[in-house]
Amino acid sequence: MADQDFIEVYGAREHNLKDINVKIPRNELVVITGLSGSGKSSLAFDTIFAEGQRRYIETFSAYARQFLGGLERPDVDKIEGLSPVIAIEQKTTNKNPRSTVGTITELYDFLRLLFARVSDAYSQSSGKKLVSYSEDQILETIKENFKGQKILLLSPVVRSRKGHYHELFVQLAKKGYSQARIDGVLQDIEYDLKLDRYKTHDIEVVIDRWIIGESASETRMPKSLKTAMEMGDGIIAIQKMGEEDVQYFSKNLMDDATGDSLALPEPNTFSFNSPKGSCPTCKGLGTVKKVNTDYFVDNPKLSINQGALLPLEQIKNNKWIIGQIKMILEQFDLPMSTPFENIPKEALDMIYYGAHQEINKELKHAGISKKLKINFDGLVAILEEMVEERENYDAVVLERNFTTEETCPSCKGARLQASSLSFKIDGKNIAEINELSLIDLKDWLAEVKDKFSEKNKIIAHEILKEIETRLQFLLNVGLDYLSLSRSSKTLSGGESQRIRLATQIGSQLVNVLYILDEPSIGLHQRDNERLINSLKNLRDIGNSVLVVEHDKDMILEADHVLDIGPRAGKFGGEILWQGDPKDIKKANTITADYITGKRKIEIPEVRRAGNGKSIVLKGATGNNLKNVNVEIPLGKLVVVTGISGSGKSSLINGTLYPILNRHFYRSVQEPLPYKSIDGIDNIDKIVDVDQSPIGRTPRSNPATYTGMFTDIRNLFAELPESKIRGYKAGRFSFNVKGGRCETCQGGGLKVIEMNFLPDVYVHCETCHGKRFNRETLEVRYKGKSISDVLEMTINEAVDFFQPIPKIYNKVKTLKDVGLGYITIGQQSTTLSGGEAQRVKLATELSKRQTGNTLYILDEPTTGLHFEDVKILMDAINQLVELGNSFIIIEHNMDVIKLADHIIDVGPEGGKHGGTIVAQGTPEEIIKSKKSLTGKFLKKEF
Repeated sequence: MADQDFIEVYGAREHNLKDINVKIPRNELVVITGLSGSGKSSLAFDTIFAEGQRRYIETFSAYARQFLGGLERPDVDKIEGLSPVIAIEQKTTNKNPRSTVGTITELYDFLRLLFARVSDAYSQSSGKKLVSYSEDQILETIKENFKGQKILLLSPVVRSRKGHYHELFVQLAKKGYSQARIDGVLQDIEYDLKLDRYKTHDIEVVIDRWIIGESASETRMPKSLKTAMEMGDGIIAIQKMGEEDVQYFSKNLMDDATGDSLALPEPNTFSFNSPKGSCPTCKGLGTVKKVNTDYFVDNPKLSINQGALLPLEQIKNNKWIIGQIKMILEQFDLPMSTPFENIPKEALDMIYYGAHQEINKELKHAGISKKLKINFDGLVAILEEMVEERENYDAVVLERNFTTEETCPSCKGARLQASSLSFKIDGKNIAEINELSLIDLKDWLAEVKDKFSEKNKIIAHEILKEIETRLQFLLNVGLDYLSLSRSSKTLSGGESQRIRLATQIGSQLVNVLYILDEPSIGLHQRDNERLINSLKNLRDIGNSVLVVEHDKDMILEADHVLDIGPRAGKFGGEILWQGDPKDIKKANTITADYITGKRKIEIPEVRRAGNGKSIVLKGATGNNLKNVNVEIPLGKLVVVTGISGSGKSSLINGTLYPILNRHFYRSVQEPLPYKSIDGIDNIDKIVDVDQSPIGRTPRSNPATYTGMFTDIRNLFAELPESKIRGYKAGRFSFNVKGGRCETCQGGGLKVIEMNFLPDVYVHCETCHGKRFNRETLEVRYKGKSISDVLEMTINEAVDFFQPIPKIYNKVKTLKDVGLGYITIGQQSTTLSGGEAQRVKLATELSKRQTGNTLYILDEPTTGLHFEDVKILMDAINQLVELGNSFIIIEHNMDVIKLADHIIDVGPEGGKHGGTIVAQGTPEEIIKSKKSLTGKFLKKEF
């Protein structure tokens, strides 16, 4: 193994690779670059990683392998010199609400250990520090404090509980105990002693009477103490003869004045995923679902009969509820046909929050009275119960439509029980530490080191060392603004990838091949240098690092570069050039041209003036924003820049977008706090194109998402052959019975559910992934069946559908945003975040333009080669020319230099960010002394 210094791939033909042979040097940082869709991922992931994965699975027992199905060999002749492979992909992390940055990186586990071993506990009531004693310490203390005095040794058996405790006294009397202190008064234990069962009692049994300093007592003491400890669950009390007050001692942690005690902490005392530590109200999630009455009524002009109360429409058996509401309204002399806005507030309160009453109502004309019996818990209570039980799908729909997430009232979002939060180190509990940004956490750890006692220093030393090294790796990949409590579902693709990278570096494996997919996504130029150093660090400890990347700095810093091309899709798949990046000037490829500056994205001569209108947002204070006022000019290409974590997303995605979305589409998402917004009327719709997947199942694909599949099916249904056979459009759908292959139900793939690994998809053995049955495939248009059409790349489809404008327009826009290389029927699950985002963008571009739309894009250049960035920006510029407005959050200098207006947020990430450092045209930003972006932008001009 050691003498081979290359990973040698022979005859790779996966996807669009053209039977290539390649030697990749080991133990070096190798970058694979090339146009989007040219076959970089096919080589790195679908060939090298897939083969590594297959070899790994072959080491499993036959029993485990039977669940995995045959993992097919990638289409390659042979691969030599392959070490174990770990892929760190762009796939967003898990969406589990319990998963946080702390749990993924395991930092929280170490923190829990630290708190379990060296924290101090404080009383919840008095705030005094709690102490714990060993039995020997207790004996010593008693001997010192009560020299020569007569004392009683008591054992608390009942602590503030109700009951008559008759059986307890009978038991104690049988065991020979004669006295007990009941509710502070010493009494003799009788066989017929009974207490008031509805009052709370404290009972302490007298175990022994000691005279401290007398030898008979001294010899009995250890044994009596042990008995007392056992009876009182580790707590004893000492009372001087003839005095009222009691002093408590405990093996657990306790407040010796009040007797409040806490169990000794274990690591799971601090886990919000264990019942030992989690807050009982929100079960450790930090938020609770609250039914929100604001969503109950959409149109107050309707009456309840006409469906004004939306929840009633979604509850299946609502007869009884409607009956009760009818009676409530009857009380106020209102029929059910009253418009909702005319129902008085009292009646509404009864409908929402319930009423229990009987009323005699006079019937005017009949001269008799009738009884109205109302016994109604209220709509809110009924919905809360349904959502809580979640027995059927209705409850899920109700939860989605009528509840909002609110911070848990008991733990205030800390996720832990009050008792777990009583443990503190240097005055901070674990939830407060969890909230710190990573850079602040580092400072705190450095400060706290010297504050421990000598004994605790030794205990804490190893744990702190682990935490600090892992923390340092996270800081090195530019994540200093995250906090451990940040939920992993709010992380962007680039962030989650860098967290996994840091975790991998932390595990310090050697002799492994790491394959990374564009780790620089979402990183500011400044943090890029740190990331590259982290990758070099991985290489230096003895690993091979293979990176698929478009970033100029990364390409130039690598030890070896492979350039794949020449174009995308079936015109790619060849190795055009490989070698040392220093020699890239000699290469005759598109990538090389951009790096040497032979080709470049031209800076526009003049910046657009816009339409003079703007949206003004004032007083935004969400997350780390420091009371930001921002004016967004319309009719321009506005780019929001700044260091990762500086507050760009909080400002745009967290505040501006939800406000506009609520205004135009009555959406549910709450915006982050802000004071006011003006100028909403200057736009007429809002489109947010983000990186979330366009569909979560293999059934969804670009054709179905853009709506072009409907047109394609109609085209096939119009063919003479279909007319003869009587096929309608539905025959050509893989989602309904009829034309689809029934074995895989039109999926083309079958899912093999794995119990302990991610699901595996295998080709359906009947239709071999074609999705349709034989008869359907016999209908052809220009010699292609419906399945062949789904297999076409967008570039091929552009030529193929030229004569059919309806389909042609949609395919053309997909090509315009740089997606020429994906197939029409490519499953959404296999699209990267950037690709999914561009499919959405294309869908929006192909719609009829109002010329007054605001588009919000979050890093659209993800996964794009320089050439493709150019194509994408051309498409966007066309839209701006029509009068639309764009807000793009971006780190890519090629996009930033094309902006008409830049808003630079900063100056740093986390709590050192959240202000607007500079704004204006790129030329103005360059002159700004404070803007970090300006410093890097200068190099482009």
